[in-house]
Amino acid sequence: MKTTIRMGMLAALLAAAAGCSTMYYGAMEKFGQEKRDILVKRVGKARDAQQETQEVFKDALEQFGAVVKFDGGNLQKQYDQMSAELERCEGRAADVRARIADVDRVAVDLFREWQAEAKQYQNAAYRRDSEAKLRDTRRNYDRMLGAMRNAESKIDPVLAVFRDQVLYLKHNLNARALASLQDESARIETDVNRLIQDLAAAIAEADRFIQTLGE
Repeated sequence: MKTTIRMGMLAALLAAAAGCSTMYYGAMEKFGQEKRDILVKRVGKARDAQQETQEVFKDALEQFGAVVKFDGGNLQKQYDQMSAELERCEGRAADVRARIADVDRVAVDLFREWQAEAKQYQNAAYRRDSEAKLRDTRRNYDRMLGAMRNAESKIDPVLAVFRDQVLYLKHNLNARALASLQDESARIETDVNRLIQDLAAAIAEADRFIQTLGE
């Protein structure tokens, strides 16, 4: 446990203070963590972030549905809840973007190192095998990253709609405002469901990629 804590603290300090990937990788290698291992962990964290984002956007959609169907009572409370859901969605969106960037950063470094090391083989068969595995891994990675980027691209449009609804409701806490929101409910439900499906596809690709790296 102490070793794990020291490893995490050292990696965090080097990444934050030095901002140098070489120093970070060097520190992690001392604890037996190669770029391949780091990539697997980062893909796992990105997958987990996407799973959490699915749940948060589902909750936001349910809250939006509850607001548009609201019939009497404290509309201010409904607005407050809707605003809170928007903040949660924005937080999850930022986390997804950061996790994907972390994944791509280490993947670029891993593939660059792999390509350079493959050229060092004197044995031609070994070299061909390494280069073939690199091509396969890159192809699998590109498919996974494409799925992640596709899901990520659907988040901001959904957030934009949610922001508009929250802002509109903030300044129009009345029945007329609810009627206006009802007109948008079908569109929002469609957009959120599409986002959830794209996130599910990205999660599945992440699981497949992790499995291929472990083979």
